[in-house]
Parts: sequence; structure tokens; C-alpha cells
Amino acid sequence: MKLSSLRLRYQPFLFIFLIIFPGFPLVHSSYHDYSDALSKSILFFEGQRSGYLPQDQRMAWRANSGLSDGWMYNTDLTGGYYDAGDNVKFGFPMAFTTTMLSWSVIEFGDLMPPNELRNALVAIRWATDYLLKTVSQPNRIFVQMANRKQGRELVGDPNIDHSCWERPEDMDTARTVYAVDAPNPASDVAGETASALAASSMAFRSVDPGYAETLLRKAVQTFQFADNFRGAYSDNTNIRDGVCPFYCDFSGYQDELLWGAAWLRRASQDDTYLSYIENNSKTLGADDNINEFGWDNKHAGLNVLVSKEVLEGNMYSLESYKASADSFMCTLIPEASSSHIEYTPGGLIYKPGGSNLQHATTISFLLLVYANYLARTSQTLNCGNVMVSPASLRVQAKRQVDYILGDNPMGLSYMVGYSNNFPQRIHHRGSSLPSVKDHPQFIACKEGSIYFNSSNPNPNVLVGAIVGGPSEDDTYGDDRADFRKSEPTTYINAPFVGVLAYFAANPNPS
Repeated sequence: MKLSSLRLRYQPFLFIFLIIFPGFPLVHSSYHDYSDALSKSILFFEGQRSGYLPQDQRMAWRANSGLSDGWMYNTDLTGGYYDAGDNVKFGFPMAFTTTMLSWSVIEFGDLMPPNELRNALVAIRWATDYLLKTVSQPNRIFVQMANRKQGRELVGDPNIDHSCWERPEDMDTARTVYAVDAPNPASDVAGETASALAASSMAFRSVDPGYAETLLRKAVQTFQFADNFRGAYSDNTNIRDGVCPFYCDFSGYQDELLWGAAWLRRASQDDTYLSYIENNSKTLGADDNINEFGWDNKHAGLNVLVSKEVLEGNMYSLESYKASADSFMCTLIPEASSSHIEYTPGGLIYKPGGSNLQHATTISFLLLVYANYLARTSQTLNCGNVMVSPASLRVQAKRQVDYILGDNPMGLSYMVGYSNNFPQRIHHRGSSLPSVKDHPQFIACKEGSIYFNSSNPNPNVLVGAIVGGPSEDDTYGDDRADFRKSEPTTYINAPFVGVLAYFAANPNPS
């Protein structure tokens, strides 16, 4: 559900340079309505909202929740998103979600229909309004919000939340606030939050310049906190039990510092941040784990992001980042001698550890972004034994998208509400319990178990949610209890918004 997968397996492929990749069995292929999928991928975020819901809330089975968040600190911490199928607001993945939604708009927003661009910006702002609250106090960052129980159980333990199967609207206990105060470190969460605020400032610059300026100013301050007090937030003893094993910092905080500086450079064009990513590439391990990208490990995304300055701005002092981006892209090309990404028999990128579609959506996003950077400068990718065109990268991304939308051995769309065949029993509290509108009576923590254990389909359709996905043999059991496969997360969907925007405008990439 939460843990990053860090293991890759080398898999040899024949030296054949084709645009349609060999070796995968044919599966049923159908026309996909990428515009419909785009709309639904954005709508999903309304189902994850915490706080006071607006009058134009479209996911009508949801209602207000988490209205006392921040009470323990006499601070308003309402709003934001629940990360997945639980009722916890984890700051680390929420910030990454926000960065990826913003990057989707930055790269592909001009391809979105005006109403969907508006919806995407609304989804970003629901997160950024909350993130601004988390960094509103000097030298402090609020990193998490979880249910709280008294008695023999540990106060503020998210395991309590995970042991309850209750609607977010029914949470009736004071919510524990997890905060990190200087000089204690939170470089990972603060670095990712700085990235989110900087990236979102770019997304809002043309439509709300005043808000964009606020976001960028707070991004600068938050990055200073991250850089001045270095270390992982999960190293703090008062935080660790609350965030581990769910969103521990497994890969180290150094990548978030580089990632944050790179986004501040992109958003501000300040040479201070250019110098930072130039001078700290070795000391902060820019060359480490370059084939990973997700809420915990930013390296592959960092390298693609920074490569834009090399490809389009001739900033050759950053050439090492582009070399790492090239290397990562080549691992994704089955014909390349350096390919070592594992695929399912049906052709889905697969990494062990659960919630596999997070890898498919983030990697598809990077493929498209890098293809655009290469195409704008009329360049190709040299993978040693093959030369790879931007079109080839786009076709690889499209194969992943089409698999997710139904071109797979199961003939199943892994996006809820898309097509007529999609998961019915997703691991999601609000979706699986009767809505407060249909069942206004309170449902207590343990009373929800009958709904969790039910074999009935979820009564509330969480439209647009992308679940964790199938096993390495392409099978999927539609089992609510199997959270590694059936639980949606915000950070699976966020990069897919940009991917779908591209294919809605370019259904036949070239």
C-alpha cells in the first residue's frame, strides 16, 4: 500500500528496434476515450477531500469531515486530502501529489479543455491551501493528521485509524497533530512541500498571480527550513511511530533537497538554486537510485526536470543530470541493451511491493515529458545499440495507459468508473460504507467491519480512482481486503492527469 519498491530485475531483450515493442502477448485492444478518462481522473480528488466541502462538490456522496483538525495546536489545519482509502492526512505523499498535479498542468495544461484545466487547478488549490497552513508558523511544519484514541491504545497512532473501518464523516475523536519544530529535521517533507508550492506557483501564475506569488514566497521559506535543519522527519522519535511503516523516509532526505531546489530554480529562475543543484549533486547523491520515482524517491523525476535546462537552455553544467535521465529512459526500452525494467506478461511495468500502478503512472508521465523536451530540440535518445525517438517514448507511455484503461489480459479498467468493467470492491472506507446521505446514523469504528467483509460491490463509486493494480501475472481478484492491489491513492492519479491530457489531445502519438 505505502512502501516504495526499490528492487529492479535485469531482463534481456532481443536487439530489435521497433516502435511497437515485441515479446508481449496480444490483448484485446479497443478505442479509449482519453478525454473521459481525464475528466474522471481529476474528479477522483473530490472523493478524497477533507474539511468543509463546497457547494459545487460533484462527488455528492461525500460530506464535511476532519473539521477539528489542528485543534490541539489551536491552529486551523482543515482541508487537504486523505492519501488513500483511509482517513489520515499524510503530508509527505500529499505534497508529492500536489507537485505532480502541478507538473501535469505546467507541461500539459495547454492541451486540457478549459473546464478540465479549471478542475485541475481547483484540485491543486485544495491541496495548496492546506499545505500553506502546514508551514504557516516559523520553524515549524505540520506533517500529519491522524485519529486519536485514549486508554490502552497509543495516542495518535495511525494504526488506530487503519484498524477502524469508518467513514471520514464519522470520525468522532480529537485528531492528533504531528509537527516538527526546528532544530529537529524534516528535510524530506519540507523539501517536497517546497517543491509542491513552487510548482503550483507556476500552475497559477497566469490565472491568479497574487496567489502564485504567495506560493513561491512560502516555497522559498519552506526550502530554507528543509536545508537548514537536515535529516529525515521519520528520524524524530515523536514522529516515527506515527509515520512508519506507512510513509517513512526509506530513500533518504537528500533527493528532496535537490528536488526542491530544482523546482525553485524552475519557478523563480534564481541562479542561487542553479548553483545549489550544480554544487550539491555529488554530496546529496544525485547519481544514486536514478531509476526510481515516486513519493519517496525523486531521482528519476529530478533528472528529467533538470534536463530541460540542458536540452532547451544549453546549461551544460547540469549535463550529469541529463546523462542520468538518458540512462533511466534507456532502462525502459525493451530493445535497449541496458533495459532492466520488469514487465508483466501483458506488458505492464511491474515493480514488487504493492500499489504497482504508482510506478506505471509516474514512469508514463516522465516518458511523455522527456519526449517533449527531446522533440522541442530535435534530439533523439542514444541507448547504445538503438537510437530512440520521442515518438518511441510516447508509444511506450501509451501502452501503459491503455493497459490501465482496459487493454490487458483481464479486460479490466483499473480506473473506477471508466468503461463497463472496473473494480467494484476497492479498499476505501468512504466508498465501501453507505454514505451519510443514505445512512445518516452514526457508524462507529468497529461497526464498519460488516461492510469491509461484505462481498457486495461498494455502494459509492469513487469515479476516477486508479487502484493499486494487478499481480505480476496480470491477475486481479477485486478483493477489498487486498489493499496492495485494490486501494487507490492520490499519487497514483496525480501524474496520470498529465498523461491523459496529452493523449486526449494526441490519441495517436508521433
